[in-house]
Amino acid sequence: MPELKCILLVEDDPYDVELILAGLDSNNLANKVVVARDGEEALDFFNCCGKFTKRTGVDPAVVMLDLKLPKISGLEVLRRIKTDEKLKFVPVVILTSSKEDKDIIEGYKLGANAYVVKPVEFHAFIDAVKQTGAFWAIVNEPPPVSEC
Repeated sequence: MPELKCILLVEDDPYDVELILAGLDSNNLANKVVVARDGEEALDFFNCCGKFTKRTGVDPAVVMLDLKLPKISGLEVLRRIKTDEKLKFVPVVILTSSKEDKDIIEGYKLGANAYVVKPVEFHAFIDAVKQTGAFWAIVNEPPPVSEC
């Protein structure tokens, strides 16, 4: 089995965090997940500041990004990641409850690699997370980076 890569989960809803971690755990991916609870924490992760001051500075295999976040919106986090020369190749999967065309269009315009609408039904939600996490953390071969 390929080596597991770190996943950055940016999600403010504790219930959704729990569900996403459960879905990733079913593919043995949850032990490599870093959770940021708002947009500011997500940017702190990449800048190795705030609660992430001891982080080594290595990029995650994928960012699972909610859009409706406190402090800094998910779309703004996405914009900052994709306009940063050092981060622009980090895959970002928007994982949100928003089905609004404007959010989908803006997400892709800003460089999202995928847009996944959170299903309301529990098992569908878990399956979506399992498939998303497995693809990006196990199957996808990103540009060479070190461990998280």
